[in-house]
Amino acid sequence: MTKCGRASGFTLIELVITVAILGMLATMAMPLVELGSRRAKEQDLRTALREIRDAIDAYKSAVDAGKVVIEINESGYPPTLRALVDGVDDASSPEQRKIYFLRRVPRDPFFPDPSVPAERSWGLRSYDSSPESPRQGDDVFDVYSHSSKAGLNGIPYRDW
Repeated sequence: MTKCGRASGFTLIELVITVAILGMLATMAMPLVELGSRRAKEQDLRTALREIRDAIDAYKSAVDAGKVVIEINESGYPPTLRALVDGVDDASSPEQRKIYFLRRVPRDPFFPDPSVPAERSWGLRSYDSSPESPRQGDDVFDVYSHSSKAGLNGIPYRDW
């Protein structure tokens, strides 16, 4: 007890009000945390798409330059995403060196099952399929996300 007869410290009401205010602040901050997480995933998707598409284009350029031998009826695009990682024989090299286009296939950040290999987390579009209804074929002309969600910009992830 103090000189006035009161005990020092916080009252129960002061503690309850403090906890309530902290709870409200945390509730207001959660959407910002979720938004930041979604932006990070979208950035990962942009980066992965750019990396894979650049590798596909590099493969096609190597075919056009005569560094990769293809059959007459092939489009000149890689047969699989795995071929970009495993590499292809350099036809212009007397030592039969390999040309590699990717170190690894990046994973689609919006694919729900982490146990699926990264190259199967993407939708594949062949050269002879339309952009409106992409389908797999004998080659990989483009990749897209399987996610049915739309990005923060309003465009569905599969159309990025």
